[in-house]
Amino acid sequence: MTKQNKGDEVGKDFKSKFLNDAEQIKEKLDSVSPSLCLAKWKQVSLHLSTGWNNSCYHPPLHRISVDDIAKNPAALHNTTHKKQQRKLMLEGKRPSECSYCWTIEDAGNLSDRHYRSGEPWAATDFDKIVSQPWDQDIIPSYVEVNFNHNCNLKCSYCSPQYSTEWERESKKHGAWPTSTPHNDPEYFTRDRRPIPFREHNPYLEAFWKWWPTLYPELKHFRMTGGEPLMDNNTYRVFDYVLDNPKSDLHLNVTSNFSVAEKLWQKYLQYVKRICEGENVEHFMQYVSIDSFGDQAEYIRNGLDFDLLWDRVNQFLVEVPERSSITFIITMTNLNVIGVPHLLAAIHGLRQIYSNTYQRVWFDTPLLRTPEWMRMDLLPESYSDQLEHLWAWMFRWRETEESRFKGFKDYEMQRLTRDIDWMREDNLTIERKNQLKADFYRFFTEHDKRRGTDFLKTFPKMREWWLECEQHAKEN
Repeated sequence: MTKQNKGDEVGKDFKSKFLNDAEQIKEKLDSVSPSLCLAKWKQVSLHLSTGWNNSCYHPPLHRISVDDIAKNPAALHNTTHKKQQRKLMLEGKRPSECSYCWTIEDAGNLSDRHYRSGEPWAATDFDKIVSQPWDQDIIPSYVEVNFNHNCNLKCSYCSPQYSTEWERESKKHGAWPTSTPHNDPEYFTRDRRPIPFREHNPYLEAFWKWWPTLYPELKHFRMTGGEPLMDNNTYRVFDYVLDNPKSDLHLNVTSNFSVAEKLWQKYLQYVKRICEGENVEHFMQYVSIDSFGDQAEYIRNGLDFDLLWDRVNQFLVEVPERSSITFIITMTNLNVIGVPHLLAAIHGLRQIYSNTYQRVWFDTPLLRTPEWMRMDLLPESYSDQLEHLWAWMFRWRETEESRFKGFKDYEMQRLTRDIDWMREDNLTIERKNQLKADFYRFFTEHDKRRGTDFLKTFPKMREWWLECEQHAKEN
């Protein structure tokens, strides 16, 4: 029997356990400290191609010490910097690097601090965390890893650190002509230089030394990139899991679903084998897509949207057990007008594939950098469009009659969070105008370098585009 996923359980009022857990952990966290976040202890994102680290994707990355990991591979996670942030949290102080969550909470909403801390992989270690010294090493239960930066796309908000295609383009054409030169090749030198996969990488070496200790404690392991389907380390992990089945492991991979057919077939066959029997508890396939059709292809340059959508359906058909798909929809000023079409398509997938458990998920994280792609630069009418989207989602919310088919309470709550942030006065008028000018400069150069056409792709944004153009001329 296929197990339900986290988030499938609901109460009589159809309030999800996911949201309920977040509300309950809030009280528990506050009993110790109003700034405590268990992700600082139990979660880590490792960027092994550059040797940088953070607990989740909100705080800025910080450097991993090569000297420390040579003595102790666990220092990949338990860095000196991170331990200091843990200390601040236990003392009731707000680490400045976690400003994303503080902003959300100050607006009266639950933040990712509550959602993450409320999940079993974190919450079960609450007593252990608050009772031990702040500088104690701890083995994380949720690990995201970027093994290298090899990638076949040039997404508009990405950089040479995470994409070899971006790296090649920046080396050829140089920095982008924004007010502060963007993605300047000179910036990605020395300790910011991505280590090519053919070179010796001390961070990757330390990871594989740590892996036998880490693996037994893992509840979630997620491979990102770059593009993981193009990375041999992905298949090394798959082989290890097949040789060492772990029935409580959630194995996750993030992909653009746009690689060559031969590589796609190799990957798909591996996933089929892993999802047979009890090699893992569940396999979550994250798919990065921000809008629909040609607008999605513009945002994520090199993407073939129709190919991606065909492969989504192929995955859901050919890997029917122990697997789901989550669409990662990064919310920017370019996808506000297109995201309703994408959510309608996701709603359609749920009608087909989500029958005995939820197989189709999505998340809507906010983009904050590069700043010229922030949603809060847009006029009020764009946030009104998201309000209409929320109302449509509410109409098709999950009920007893639409089990696994409708939209969940926390999905609507997260969209509310995005709308509230969009309407906050986060920036001065002068700063907004400067960023609008940079928006015009960046995407004018985007069209020049990549053969795209902004106004042809986003005709409904013409008025705002002209406003940005005017600011660029004035600046």
